Amino acid sequence: MAGSLKPSPMSVNVVAFGNERDGFSEDNQQSSLIWTYLGRSALVSETESNLLLNSANHTGNPVFTEYQACVFGNVRLVVHDCPLWDIFDSDWYTSQNLIGGADIIVIKYSVNDKSSFQEVKDSYVPMIKRALNHCTIPVIISAVGARKSEVPCTCPLCTLDRGSCVTASEGIQLAKELGATYLELHSLSDFYVGKYFGGVLEYFMIQSLNQKSSEKMKKRKKSHKCHGVKPPQLEQPEKMPILKGEASHYNSDLHNLLICCQCVDVIFYSEDLKEVVEAHKIVLCSVSHVFMLLFNVKSPADIQDSSIIRTAQTLFAVNSEAVFPVSNRGSPCGPPVRVIVKDSFFCFCLSDILHFIYSGAFQWELLEEDIKKKLKDPGEVELVLEKVKFILITPGKVNSSKNCRSHQTARPLQLCDTSLRLFFNTHVLADVIFQIQGATVPAHRAVLVARCEVMAAMFNGSYIEANSFLVPVYGVSKDTFLSFLEYLYTDSCCPASILQAMSLLICAEMYQVSRLQHICELYIITHLQSMPSRELASTSLSVVSLLRKAKFHNSDCLSTWLLHFIATNYLIFSQKPEFQDLSAEERSFVEMHRWPSSMYLKQLADYRNYINSQKCHCIVM
Repeated sequence: MAGSLKPSPMSVNVVAFGNERDGFSEDNQQSSLIWTYLGRSALVSETESNLLLNSANHTGNPVFTEYQACVFGNVRLVVHDCPLWDIFDSDWYTSQNLIGGADIIVIKYSVNDKSSFQEVKDSYVPMIKRALNHCTIPVIISAVGARKSEVPCTCPLCTLDRGSCVTASEGIQLAKELGATYLELHSLSDFYVGKYFGGVLEYFMIQSLNQKSSEKMKKRKKSHKCHGVKPPQLEQPEKMPILKGEASHYNSDLHNLLICCQCVDVIFYSEDLKEVVEAHKIVLCSVSHVFMLLFNVKSPADIQDSSIIRTAQTLFAVNSEAVFPVSNRGSPCGPPVRVIVKDSFFCFCLSDILHFIYSGAFQWELLEEDIKKKLKDPGEVELVLEKVKFILITPGKVNSSKNCRSHQTARPLQLCDTSLRLFFNTHVLADVIFQIQGATVPAHRAVLVARCEVMAAMFNGSYIEANSFLVPVYGVSKDTFLSFLEYLYTDSCCPASILQAMSLLICAEMYQVSRLQHICELYIITHLQSMPSRELASTSLSVVSLLRKAKFHNSDCLSTWLLHFIATNYLIFSQKPEFQDLSAEERSFVEMHRWPSSMYLKQLADYRNYINSQKCHCIVM
């Protein structure tokens, strides 16, 4: 059995005491904590024939089982599992040697076997304490099983199952006595054994290996001086390309919408029926309840503040009479709504007020200056400004109403970039319906035209979509298209995964929204960089496939970064089948920038050969 594993320069010895079952039985070892961990751990190496995991009862001591495995590539792991504590009574010499040669000790018990736990605590734990005297061997205490009381509880202060079960507080107290790490394993599932118990055990394995390496380095320091050949130095990997984000142009997009007068559905008139300015209901309603009331988005019954109703009635009046000149403007939903502004001073400054709103409502000082230039009377200026403040009092969209009503406020009434979120994926004020994968998605032409140049050309050109209420969408899933629209409305997005981010990047490239492309690129890069090496080696996600899509959809920065990422993690990706899908040019790039470099590996091999020829020990390997 011992010869079934290749000799390893490093090894870790684990000794496990105790029975994690309710009572000791002759069940197969697969149901034990140690067997379960070794059988499922991702650390255990595999060969072409079978798992490098062997077990056999020790010929001289049938009371314990020895397991051997290869972990971390070439580190030998030896585990002695002793389910019976009788070894301390029948063979004290063997038990002393086991503890003395252990790098890690595991004590396990069933939470439903109170009598056995008490015996261990009273009789055998003192023996282990004496054996560990002046030693710094890490100890893990594992409480296995779910308590069989009527109301299971793991609270350290709970006494519901104190009579029949081993409570968490008793286990913690035992751990304190031994200076051990205490774990509660409610079952031998992948989570509790692989991640919880395995994570702690592997941490102590690494600590043990580091300590042994440090000790060997100290012992071989003198012999290294006589070698005459220095070990090769591993260079740092190349710095990854930096992707620069694109600044938001959310406010400027909406402001340009006002200037270009595209998709207009509101026209404001003075009392003498002269046209003042054109606007968009979706933008106005997103910032004010007054406009929501005016355009029937909300009814008077929905408005709890009567002053809002009075303001809407005092300032504006919707007029549908035929006294207005005939206009060809409008959408498939109908001609623009005509609104008469009753307040002459407010009407005189309305153009500046709308520019302020469409710019994000944060340039308050500029609005004050513009109104002061038009209205010389300070009293009139204050009245207009107070009406603007009152109109913009919308919960969650501006600063507090106290600040809005104050004559002395100097802070801007800045609106959130998510003001339009209220109307995302709703039929309220919608003037276009997208048909996608058998479903319908409502939207607003003004937002689409302002935020996306492709959609601006589609809805304002000679395309059929310009006069259609129903617009089919092909080549993209509904979820991806909804995420795309959400970005247009809110200037933000949050993909659920790398694959969804890539799908959204492809959609952004199709509609030529460059900033969304950059956001998706940064999301993909951030999540790939955060992957541990073990996860990167085992993931089914194909980085080469991401590279192909990035190149095909003109994401040059992402494709360059992915090539560097593959080169930096060469030892992982060179073992994956997808590595063969790289083109000759890409393979050449990866080989040129690979880490560690082939030159370093050659120098390391030469150094090892030299050390072996000198019959000395290698301080690197």
